[in-house]
Amino acid sequence: MCAYRVLVVDDSAFMRKIITDLIVRDESFNIVGTAANGREAVEKVKELQPDLVTMDVEMPEMNGLEALPLIMAAHPLPVIMLSGINEQGMKETIMALEAGAFDFIRKPSIAHAQDIEQVSKALLEQMHTAMQAVRSRLERKEANERKAAMEQAKKTPMEKPPGQAAAEIRAGSQASADKPPVVPHAPPPAASAQPKKDAGKSVPTAAKQETKKQLSGTSATGGRIDKPAVQPRKPVQAPHVQKKEDLSMSTGITSGQLKSSDPAAGKSIQGKDKAGLVKPESRKTVTSSASSAPAAATPPVTAPTSPAAPQGLSLKKGVHTSSFRKLVAVGCSTGGPRALKTLLERIPGDFPAPIVIVQHMPPNFTRSLAQRLNTLSPLRVVEAEQGMTLETGTAYIAPGGYQLRIVPGAGGKYTVSLKMEEARNGHRPSVDTMFESLLSLTALERHLVLLTGMGSDGAKMMKKLYDAGVQSTFAENEETCVVYGMPRSAVELKCVRHLLPMQEIAPKLVQVVK
Repeated sequence: MCAYRVLVVDDSAFMRKIITDLIVRDESFNIVGTAANGREAVEKVKELQPDLVTMDVEMPEMNGLEALPLIMAAHPLPVIMLSGINEQGMKETIMALEAGAFDFIRKPSIAHAQDIEQVSKALLEQMHTAMQAVRSRLERKEANERKAAMEQAKKTPMEKPPGQAAAEIRAGSQASADKPPVVPHAPPPAASAQPKKDAGKSVPTAAKQETKKQLSGTSATGGRIDKPAVQPRKPVQAPHVQKKEDLSMSTGITSGQLKSSDPAAGKSIQGKDKAGLVKPESRKTVTSSASSAPAAATPPVTAPTSPAAPQGLSLKKGVHTSSFRKLVAVGCSTGGPRALKTLLERIPGDFPAPIVIVQHMPPNFTRSLAQRLNTLSPLRVVEAEQGMTLETGTAYIAPGGYQLRIVPGAGGKYTVSLKMEEARNGHRPSVDTMFESLLSLTALERHLVLLTGMGSDGAKMMKKLYDAGVQSTFAENEETCVVYGMPRSAVELKCVRHLLPMQEIAPKLVQVVK
């Protein structure tokens, strides 16, 4: 198998060398070039046509956030961002993920060999996942094309080869030549042709014989036919009605339980400055009705307007109460920031339940993610803190480096519990840990959501909650997932009631919860 072609982009020659050395450890990848800034990266992508790009976020002339949309427009491919741990770098990394970057890794610390090894492992894992996602997408596309071709073939009659058709025509002509000519039948004499003097009497035998001769193709006048017989009409066949196939999931879930449709993510109008960067959006509350088109996976608009939401739903912010009977729990990983943007932009500020989110992400990045989503969503979005009381109209992002649980508090309230426990399923925070904490909260109406991400984190506990009676379970379908891992695992466990494209999850969730 040929190695995947990789372009490494970083303004530091020393860092380019380190990243290159880390990548070539795996014979599945080959470095085809390097670039020192975003502008050079755009040109190298056009020239070298790589399969994958690793790109620094902060660079002179043109940074990674500015170069990313230009690369994706000219040559869409997986781009893995390398981010510094400073606040600006983290903010731009989150925006890059919204704009279409596959994922990101934290830049390794040159002073610590162990850190370099950890970054190397994470980088190669992401690169393999990215290329697997590309292969899966191509295979799905080819399968859909084959299916469409087969369906078209069923609708279109099969044409016979020209040689076969000509032979059948000649055989038909020869058979016709061997048969005697067909003489049309004459109708019986009209009853009104001659008045019958002895009407009412029985028909003479001669008349019966005459009629019999005429019906057999002869006549009493030497075979002369005065008028051709009227041939019987051929019965008209009813149009062929094709039965609809009874489509049922291989998972065993009925079509009524599992709903899916083609993704058709809408795009909202975007505004950019001269450098191509999207300007931050003002958090102005809009109470007028907005379009129901899904928001695009790009940075926010320049104009101070709120994101779109389903028609008829209020976009009012500030409806927060600790008295509730419903809770939404969301888990995601690779591709999650973009998916969360689409989800939270379309949930109204008066949503009658808190939303608790586990996104696989390192410490500090989750705070930047919460701050970014808070500027985009009608909901209040915060990074969860120890002991924080849950309220409606609020989304809580689990902080990186901690395991998050929801626990009952005083006065019938529910609070956040954070502990620095060991990683679960390779993650801290873990979706399974958060979902598991909901098992005992039977007084709450619980709604579970699994979005894009590699691995299977969250699927096992979703199944356990489903078996315990939680029927409101959602998963993002393969068509819109960046990586169809976590949702696929839940589908295979047959615990998903609603399998939907990303842009349809929020409206359905609002409908079910309200």
